[in-house]
Amino acid sequence: MNIILETNRLLLRTFTLSDAPLIYELNLDPEVTRYTGDPIKDLHHAEQVLEQVILPQYVLYNHGRWAVHIKSGLDPICIGFIGWCGLKTRPERNEIDLGYRFMKTAWGKGYATEAAYACLKYGFEKLSLPRIVGRAMPQNIGSLRVLEKCNMQYVGEEVVDDHPAMTYEALNPLIR
Repeated sequence: MNIILETNRLLLRTFTLSDAPLIYELNLDPEVTRYTGDPIKDLHHAEQVLEQVILPQYVLYNHGRWAVHIKSGLDPICIGFIGWCGLKTRPERNEIDLGYRFMKTAWGKGYATEAAYACLKYGFEKLSLPRIVGRAMPQNIGSLRVLEKCNMQYVGEEVVDDHPAMTYEALNPLIR
């Protein structure tokens, strides 16, 4: 297991092709994909997303979307996959995007905020990224709250990937 980040309660690790069932299961719940605009159709589609979208980011940019697990006690042993969080380079928009998606059983426990904050910190301190954006559809109050709790600043509303989105940004405080 290639652990990238560790927080008080979570481990974030790189995905592998064998994680397709986890991606598929996460996306089975229509409430989880209600505001994403990109549900996973079947196990084969989950494998394609891993192979063509998620895994290449690790090699090309040294970051990506990472599998999020709850830690067991004080030992860094995973007890359960609860979703993903991470940074995605979007060259067509010339930006780095913070994204996350969690199983409904993990909602309301602060996991998304904890993982998102750790990813922002990683992006700024380890990768020296100057700016990271985060977006959510206007109706997705939970995701908007995560961006706000991570001290991201509201920039405006726009249409991205054919969906209305409220855009937030964080600027690297280490770069002047």
